[in-house]
Amino acid sequence: MGPSRVAAVSAEALPKTYDPAGTEARWQRLWEEAGAFHPDPEAPGEPFSVVIPPPNVTGSLHMGHAFNTALIDTIVRFQRLRGRNVLCLPGTDHASIAVQTILEKRIQAEGGSRDDLGRDAFLERAWAWKAESGGTIVGQLRRLGYSVDWGRERFTLDAQLNKAVVEAFVRLHEQGLIHRGEYLVNWCPASGSAVSDLEVEMKEMEGHLWHFRYPLTGVAGAAGIDHLVVATTRPETLLGDTGVAVHPGDERYAALVGRTLTLPLVGREIPIVADEHVDPAFGTGCVKVTPAHDPNDFAIGSRHGLPLITVMARDGTMNEAAGRFAGLDRFEARRAVVAAMEAEGFLVKVEPHRHSVPISDRGKVPVEPLLSTQWFVKTEPLAARCREALDAAAAGPEPRFVPERWSKVYRDWLTGIRDWCISRQLWWGHRIPAWFVVSETGGVITDATPYVVARDEAEAKAKAEAQFGAASEAAGRALQLEQDPDVLDTWFSSGLWPFSTLGWPEEGSADLATWYPTSVLVTGFDIIFFWVARMTMMAGALMTGREGSGIPWIPFRDVYIHGLVRDENNRKMSKSAGNGIDPLLLIERYGADALRFALVREVAGAGQDIRLDYDRGSDTSATVEATRNFANKLWNATRFALMNLGGETPASLGEPHPAALQLPDRWILSRLARVNRETAERYGSYGLGEAAKGLYEFAWNEVCDWYVELIKRRLQVPAELEGAAREAALADQRTARQVLAKVLSELLVLLHPLMPHLSEELWHGLTTEPEGTFLALQLWPVVDKAALDDELEASFAELIEAIRVVRNLRAVAGLKPSQGAPVVFVSGRTDLAAVLREATADIASLTRADSVQVLDPAASAARGGERCLAGVSGELQVLLPLEGLVDLEALRGRLAKDLAKAEQEIAGLAGRLANPNFAGKAPPEVVAECRANLAEAEAQAVLARRRLADLG
Repeated sequence: MGPSRVAAVSAEALPKTYDPAGTEARWQRLWEEAGAFHPDPEAPGEPFSVVIPPPNVTGSLHMGHAFNTALIDTIVRFQRLRGRNVLCLPGTDHASIAVQTILEKRIQAEGGSRDDLGRDAFLERAWAWKAESGGTIVGQLRRLGYSVDWGRERFTLDAQLNKAVVEAFVRLHEQGLIHRGEYLVNWCPASGSAVSDLEVEMKEMEGHLWHFRYPLTGVAGAAGIDHLVVATTRPETLLGDTGVAVHPGDERYAALVGRTLTLPLVGREIPIVADEHVDPAFGTGCVKVTPAHDPNDFAIGSRHGLPLITVMARDGTMNEAAGRFAGLDRFEARRAVVAAMEAEGFLVKVEPHRHSVPISDRGKVPVEPLLSTQWFVKTEPLAARCREALDAAAAGPEPRFVPERWSKVYRDWLTGIRDWCISRQLWWGHRIPAWFVVSETGGVITDATPYVVARDEAEAKAKAEAQFGAASEAAGRALQLEQDPDVLDTWFSSGLWPFSTLGWPEEGSADLATWYPTSVLVTGFDIIFFWVARMTMMAGALMTGREGSGIPWIPFRDVYIHGLVRDENNRKMSKSAGNGIDPLLLIERYGADALRFALVREVAGAGQDIRLDYDRGSDTSATVEATRNFANKLWNATRFALMNLGGETPASLGEPHPAALQLPDRWILSRLARVNRETAERYGSYGLGEAAKGLYEFAWNEVCDWYVELIKRRLQVPAELEGAAREAALADQRTARQVLAKVLSELLVLLHPLMPHLSEELWHGLTTEPEGTFLALQLWPVVDKAALDDELEASFAELIEAIRVVRNLRAVAGLKPSQGAPVVFVSGRTDLAAVLREATADIASLTRADSVQVLDPAASAARGGERCLAGVSGELQVLLPLEGLVDLEALRGRLAKDLAKAEQEIAGLAGRLANPNFAGKAPPEVVAECRANLAEAEAQAVLARRRLADLG
C-alpha cells in the first residue's frame, strides 16, 4: 500500500452528513457504466441465476414491486459476494389487455375506433406508446439499486422472444398439446376477448334470486303437478334454456323425467332430465339448464345431448336468438325479462341474494360464459409431469418451495386442472402462428375452415400446398391463406420466461447452457397459478432431454414465496381501496437503501405478510425513518474511524496480533465471526428478515454503542507519555485501530446485500479503493473460527449489563455526568470476577468510576454497614457507595416519593381489576395492559423499598 493511498484516508473522504439521493444515483451510474453486473457465461464460479418477474410495461412502481426487488437483490448480491457467477436478468411484460385498453381509450377520445385505424396502424401506435411510456417502471426499478444485467433486458414482445413463442406453439401443437375447438369460455365484454379462469376474480356482491314458474307441456303430471319452479340470478339467460334438471333420486320429480316444459316468453319445449349434479336439497331441487351460458350447465347439456343456444353477443348485448329482447344490453335485458315474466304470471317470488360474481381482472366487468371457438392447451399431460417432478427427485421435490406449505397449494392446483384457453381477441400481443386455408371456405374464416400451424408464412404456404394444393387445383381455385387474427394470452409468453430470455430455442446458447435451470424464483403467492405452474408446465413440454443434476428441465430449483406488504392498518393495499403507499415518496425522503432494509427487516418468516407504518398526512414512515437513522449511525461510525485510523486503511493496518488483543477486542472479533457465519446461513436459506435484524443489532448495539465507546480512550495516546509507556500505548492504539478497521470493513460486506449504496460508499471511504473497484464484486469474508469464544461472549454480555446497572444507579442517586464515584461488584463466580477485573479500566471509563472493586461475598460482608445504592444483574450485585457524594436525606425523600407514587398506581390498577364490570366487560387487550402496568408498578415499589432499606 503506497504512501499516497494512506494519506488519502481521512474524515474528508466522507461528507459530514449522508446524502442518500446523491450517493445512490452515483453508484447506480458507476455500476452500470462499468458493467459490474454483466456476467460472462465463461467466467469462473458456480452459476447462479434469477429471472425477475417481469412487471407490466404499463405499470408504475408500487410497494409490492419494491418488496420483491429488495428480496431478489438481497439474494443475488449475497451470491455474488460468495463468488458465484451471477446473472440477474430483468425485463417487462407486454400486458396485452392493459395496453390495448389504454390505446383504445385514446383512440375513442379522438373519435375513432381500432377498426377504423386498422391493425397495422394500431400496432404502430402501440409500439410508439411503448417507446414513449413503457420505460417508466424500468427507470423506477433502477432507483432501487437493482443489480440486474440491464444489457440483457428483455421485453416479452421482442423479436427473439417472439421467435421462442412461435416455436413453443408449433412444438406443442405437434405434440398434440394445443388444439382448437368450440368450448365455453370466460368472455370479457369490456375488452372483447376471452380470459382464462385465472384472470377472473370472484367477488361477493348483493343481488337477487328470481324464482320462475315453467309450465309442464300437455296434461298435468302425478300429484297434479302442472309446473316446476326454478331459480336464477341471471334471468336474461333463460332465453337460452334447453332443459331443466332434477336429481335422479328425487322422488318428487321421478315421474316427470322425460316430459317437457314450455319455456316462458319463448314457447320452446325443453326436456326434464335427471342428473347427479343437481342438489335436491337446494331450492326446489329443479335447475334450469343453459348450456351455452354456464359451465355447469354445459357439462349437463353434454351428458344429455341438449342443444346449445347462444342468446348473447360478444359485446354483452342480446343477439337475434333472444327474440324481442335482441339489442338490449345484458343488464337491461335482465330487467326486461323479469318484467315480462311478472306480466305474464311466471314470476313466483324475488329474494335478496349475496353471491359470488366472476369479474374480469382486466375489464373490471362481470364475465359472461360464452360458446366460442378458441385455442386451448391440454394441461393435464403437462401437469402430470410437474406432479411427477415433485415426487421423483432424489434430493427432494422440485421445485422446492420456501416456505414448504406452498408446495401443497401448487400440487393441488396441478390436480384436476382444466384446459387453458390461450387465444385472445386482441391485436397487441404475439399473433397466433396458424394460417387458415380460407380458399376452402369461400374466402372467410369459419369454425370449419382448415388451418396449418407454421413458424412463418412461407412454411405455412408449403404445408398448405402439400395438404390442400391438389384439391384446390382440381376445383379450379387458387390457394388462399389468412393468418389467425387473434393473439396469445400474455401468460403464454410469460410461461417461457426462464428459458426464452436465455436464448431458447437457439442452438448453442451460452447463456442457456450456463444459467438454466435458474436458481430461484422469488414471487408472491398470488401468482403461483398464473405463472409458477405455467412455467413448470411449459418447461416440462419444451426443455426435456437436457442433461444435468436433479430434474434438468425444471425451470428453477427453488421458489421463494413472499407475502404482501400491508398498510399501516394491516389492510391489503389495492387501487380500489386507495390505500397504496408510493415507494418513490419514501425513497425521496429516506433513500432507497432505507426503504429496502426496512421492508426486508419487517419479514418475520418466509411467506409472511409485512406491515409498513405510514402517516398519510406527512408522507412519512417511522419504520423507514428508523432505518435511515441506522444509515446515519453507520455513516458517523465510519467517519469516526476515518478520524482515528491515523491515515491508514484496513489493508495497510493489517491483522492484529492475537497476543495484543484486549478483552473488548477479543469480544468484538468473536461476535464478528459469529455474525458473519449466522448472516451467511440466513442469506443462503432465505432467512432474509432474520439476517437484517441480526445485522442491525450487531452494528448499532455492539459495534457502535459498545465497542467504539470502549476503545475511544485507547485511540488517544496522551502527549505526556514517554518511553516504554508511550510505546505500549502506541502499540495498543494500533491494535484498536486494526480491530476497528477489520470490524467495519467486514460489516460493510455483510450489510451490502441489504444496503448496497451506503455500504459501497462507506467501503470506498474506508479502503480508498478506486471507483472502478466495487464492494459489490468482492468476496465474502472468511469466518475466523479461532476468534469464536462462547464463554467470552456470555461473560462480556454480563459485563455490559453490569455497566448498565451502574449507570442506572448513578441516575437514581442524581450524580452529575462528570462526577466520579466508586463502584463495587460482588460475585461468587470466579469466571465473572476475572472478566470484571480485566475490564476495570473500561468500566471506569464508561461509568466515571473513581475506583472499581471486585469482591467475593465474604469480602463484601466484611466491609460493614456502608451506605450504598444496590442493584442486581443475574448473579452479580452492584454497589454504589454514596457517603460524601450526595445528600442522603434528599435522596431518601425522592425514593419515598417514588414509592408513594408506585403504591398509588398499584391501588388504582388493582381496584380496576377487582371491579367485575371492568375485568369482565373491557376488551381483553385493555385488561392485559392493565395487568402489565400493575406488575410494573409493583416491581417499582419493591425496588424503591429495597433502596430505602439500603440507605438505612
